[in-house]
Order: sequence, then structure tokens, then C-alpha cells
Amino acid sequence: MRVVSGTARGCKLQPVPGMNTRPTTDRVKENVFNLIQDHVRGARVLDLFAGTGQLGIEALSRGAQACDFVEHNKAAYNIVCKNVQTARVSERARLHCTEAARFVPQAGARRFDLIFLDPPYGGTILENALLQIETFDILSTDGIIICESAVGDRFAHGFEVVRERRYGATMITVLRRQNGGTDERNENCDLSGQL
Repeated sequence: MRVVSGTARGCKLQPVPGMNTRPTTDRVKENVFNLIQDHVRGARVLDLFAGTGQLGIEALSRGAQACDFVEHNKAAYNIVCKNVQTARVSERARLHCTEAARFVPQAGARRFDLIFLDPPYGGTILENALLQIETFDILSTDGIIICESAVGDRFAHGFEVVRERRYGATMITVLRRQNGGTDERNENCDLSGQL
């Protein structure tokens, strides 16, 4: 597991000991970031189920303004802390050792341009997170959400599906607000057909 591109390119990141986390593969990560590259530079990022922190770290390496990492598991949280330091992005990282369901309502007036959702597969965790993001309105007008789920997972939400792509047993779904914004960021990033 490594940082694919940017200032921390090639930096090796530590996995979380045991089998409780399922890191995004480098291949999937590289494809996702190729898709969203116009959304990353200067973005305010939320890595809501951080795991090892690799998605948020990749965004920071590629020029994101700041990233909030949310991870409730103490062992995983400690790995995020180490990986953020190893990648030399700690000055733009905010780490939160709490449940995603607690963080979102407390985000207050924060708005995120890029939200990564990579929770454990199955169940209603992803669906609940999307409901909270919509309810507490933490996605910026032109923001996008990247969801990673199992191919067979189904989840309801109130967002527009921009693109879906399958990688083996993994499904990547890109979401944005219904009738997505028309500002410069969206005009420069036509996501259709790129993933």
C-alpha cells in the first residue's frame, strides 16, 4: 500500500494489524483519483471511514487543502496518525477518533468538496452515512462523494449518481447533489465516461 502520486508519491503506508479493515487496492485508488483529479487540488476533504487513512492522504499528496480523517477504531486511528506523519501531510490533517455517525452532526458549518465513504461492506452503514451527509448538508454545492461498496450492496440516497464502475468484487459509485452545481469546478470536470 503506497501513495500513488503527488508530494508523497511512493511513500509506503502501514496497514492496520488484523483483518478488521479492507484497504482500497492501489489499482482502484489510482483509477478513482484519475477520475476525480480536477476536484482534488485545493479541496476540503472528508475521509469518513479512514481505516489506514490512505484515501485522504492521497488527496493531500495531490494538493487538497485539508482533510478530516474520522476513524473510531483505536488501532486504526493510531495507524492513520502514523501514516499522516510518514507522508508528511500532518499540517493539513485533522484527526478524529470517533464514530462517523457522531462526527457528521457535529461538523457544524463545515462543507466538504470531496467525501470518501469506504465503510465495512454490507449492512446499512453506507446508507446511513449518506442520509446524514444529506440531512446535515455537509457536501459543498459542487462537491462529490466517492463510495466504495461490495458489488452486491444496495443503498438508498438522495444524490445523483454520476458514475459507477466495478473492480472485481468492489463497486465505486460517484455521487453529487441532485442537479449538480454549474460552477467552474463542475464545468472543468465532466465525470461521465471517464471511469
